Formats: sequence, structure tokens, C-alpha cells
Amino acid sequence: MANESVGLLFKLYCLVVMTMVAAAYTVALRFTRTVSADLYFSTTAVCLAEVIKLFLSVGMLARETGSLGKLKASVDEHIFHSPKELLKLSVPSLVYAIQNNMAFIALSNLDAAVYQVTYQLKIPCTALCTVLMLNRSLSRLQWLSVFMLCGGVTLVQWTPAESTKVQVEQSPMMGFAAIAVAVLCSGFAGVYFEKVLKSSDTSLWVRNIQMYLSGIAVTLCGVYLTDGVQVMEKGFFFGYTPWVCFVVLLASVGGLYTSVVVKYTDNIMKGFSAAAAIVLSTIASVTMFGLQITVTFASGALLVCVSIYLYGLPKQDTTRITKTDPDKDVKLKLIGV
Repeated sequence: MANESVGLLFKLYCLVVMTMVAAAYTVALRFTRTVSADLYFSTTAVCLAEVIKLFLSVGMLARETGSLGKLKASVDEHIFHSPKELLKLSVPSLVYAIQNNMAFIALSNLDAAVYQVTYQLKIPCTALCTVLMLNRSLSRLQWLSVFMLCGGVTLVQWTPAESTKVQVEQSPMMGFAAIAVAVLCSGFAGVYFEKVLKSSDTSLWVRNIQMYLSGIAVTLCGVYLTDGVQVMEKGFFFGYTPWVCFVVLLASVGGLYTSVVVKYTDNIMKGFSAAAAIVLSTIASVTMFGLQITVTFASGALLVCVSIYLYGLPKQDTTRITKTDPDKDVKLKLIGV
């Protein structure tokens, strides 16, 4: 399955959908957290998204297996008779739950465009986790792009952009702290899940079901511990509007769609998608929230977009080098050339 060849048209479709989902999710979530109406409980939205992901994953597994009998056999084998696997997948479930809740906190305090740019710090975090957990290496160009990205994010945060149409009280420091936690969670959970996926031939959708079952349990605990009293008093769906439902749907579809994108596209296309999402989020923020673009923000955003593109470029081919110095070869391996 991993080596399936797909056409350019399908890859472009993946690119467009991933870009639109990423941009729409941040803008819509930001909108729902800055309205003056009764504010919904973010913990319930995260929990509901996990439930929808579970049902969608079961549907995809049914399509993959081809019959209800095979679906039932697969669920019995990998879910009901594999408690160790469920426990193993509870680790990324917990980390992803923290990450998703941090996104709500961050977008309650930061503009969507600022969030999109700063959240790209997940790239160096993921790179570090990949090196440590999967024993991979990075090229010189990738290390350069990582430092460029950090510099770009620093510029964006140097003089925080302000939204003139947002009247709710905000705490930029709290927003940035939430992004920092989300970035760490994203890097670790993504690499951990990849390691679990590649450690066996178990279907991606089976792994997703295992993870989302644990995720529902984890997020329900989060609802009880964080907003339990208020949820019992006001109801699970208090404050839900069509926009909130749209955010939950985007979170659900986006989570599953990322798996498809990782499987069928490459780093360059994902880099273009991230850069395009930043541009779209910025345009939407200027229009909807009155974001004031500063020189430092524009420079930082441009630097981040360039670094994302450079990070996704293929490593240099060194297979034709015939004579190497042993000491030099060791140094090259350390930096992944």
C-alpha cells in the first residue's frame, strides 16, 4: 500500500483540500472563540471530534475490508483481543488531546495568521523527535531551514500583530505558551504514531480506531476534570452554533485527511500546502478580524514559507562519491548528508 502510485491530479486534489482545511479550521476556530455570545466548552468540541473520527475510521475500514464479516473479524482481532495495542495507542491519544485543547487556548488569544506561522515550529520539533526516536538524519539544507524557520517565527512574535475588530480580552503570552505546548505534543505524537504504524503491517484505519477509542476516553476525562460542573449544569452542547459544528467537522476530517496526505504526497507538496495555508489565513484575518500587517510579520511569514519549502527538498545524492576520507565520512553521517 505504501508504494501505490497515484496520479498528479490526485496529489493536487490532496494539496488543495489539505490547504483549505488547515486555513479554514484556524480561521473558523478563531471566529468561534472571539464572538460575544455564550462561549462553548472547548473540551466538549475536542471530545466530539474524536467520536466523529472513530465513526469515519470504522467506515473506511469497512470499505477496506470489503464486507461486514471481515470488518467484524478485524475489529475482534485488533480491538477486543488486543488490550496491549490499545494501551500502546493511548499514548498518542493523550498527547493529541492535549495538543487539540492547546489549539483552542492559542486561538482564543492569538490571531489565526499569527497562529499558523508560529505553529510551524512543529517542523523542527518533529525533526528532532525523528532523529532521536527513529534514528534518522537531516541534511545540511534541512538544518539550515530549521534555523530559518525559528528566525521567521521570532520575527512574527517580535512585534505582535493586532486585530482591530476583536473586542474580547486576550493574552498573547498565554497564546504563545499554548502553541509551544501544542508544538511539542505534535512533534512527539506524530513520530510516535509513525513508529507504531511502521512496526507492523496493521491497517492504518485499525490503528486510527485504536487511537480514537483511547482518545474518547481521554477527552471525556478532560471534560469531567476541566468543565464537569458547568457541563452538568448547562449541557454538553452549550454554546454550540453552526460555526462551532463546522469547526468540529473540520477537526475531524482534517485529522483523518492528514493520514491520507502523509501516505500519498511528499514533503514538498506538504510544504507548499503549509505556506498556502499561511497566506490564506493572513488574507482572512485582515478581512475578518482587521489584522494589521507589520513589516516584521510579513518578513517573518515569508521566511517561514521559504524554510518550509527548503525543508521538503530531497537530500543531496551522494551515491556517486567513490573516494571518501573515513573521518570525514563519520562527520557527514552525523549531519545526514
